[in-house]
Amino acid sequence: MAVQPEGTPCWADAMFADLEGAKSFYGDVLGWTFGEGAPEFGGYTTAYADGKRAGAVCPPMPGSDAPSAWCLYLASPDAAATGEKIRANGGEVLVEPMQVGDFGTMLVARDPGGAVFGVWQADTHDGFGTEMGEPGGYCWGEVFTRDTKAADTFFPAVFGHTVRKFDDESMDFTMYDVQGQTVLGRMGMGDDFPPDMPAFLNVYFTVPDCDAAVAKATGRGAVLRYGPEDSPFGRFAAISDPQGAMFSVIDVTKTVGEMPATSPAA
Repeated sequence: MAVQPEGTPCWADAMFADLEGAKSFYGDVLGWTFGEGAPEFGGYTTAYADGKRAGAVCPPMPGSDAPSAWCLYLASPDAAATGEKIRANGGEVLVEPMQVGDFGTMLVARDPGGAVFGVWQADTHDGFGTEMGEPGGYCWGEVFTRDTKAADTFFPAVFGHTVRKFDDESMDFTMYDVQGQTVLGRMGMGDDFPPDMPAFLNVYFTVPDCDAAVAKATGRGAVLRYGPEDSPFGRFAAISDPQGAMFSVIDVTKTVGEMPATSPAA
């Protein structure tokens, strides 16, 4: 897969205290296989779906007590410049731009509503090797936030996204487009979310059978948070893995209903 346009999700990874447990879990649920961990990069281990790069897992940094969570990276032609735009638009850079060998440059940031995300400036590593909809591969990402107006201002200002909204105003949902293609969603967090739950970016991975993936996940100690539910986009479910990392699975072959009408945001 070629280097993605600015603002397009291009990679996902997560830190796990029990790295072998995470590899066993995601290998079972998503069908992933794993490469050898790279000692020079802290045991960072690439996951593969049918031989193609699908994401990565790694142990936590020494002394870190941060909870396990998936981090979705958005493409940038200049990570340092993106970091400056993040600060200028009310966000926070948590990990300053860091060169990762000859693979590229990363940073980690937080938007004004508290959602953590990554930025990736590709060099030899251009991100996901899977195509959208391939089993085991990345499929979709959504910003879940209580400060919807801030998110709908921040991401376009930093990454150049254009914003569209559902015409049905009963759902507080917008979509962020790059070059006419929808690359990311934004969902408002209502009263059905625990009040102490922070904003987050939810990562969806494609599976051939949503219900079977949920059964495998819960059988391995994961917690079903939502679904499975049918939608025009596919049958999906939200899960917390055994170490607490949130993610979703979706079967894009099982679609129900008409695609919702959308309009450019005012």
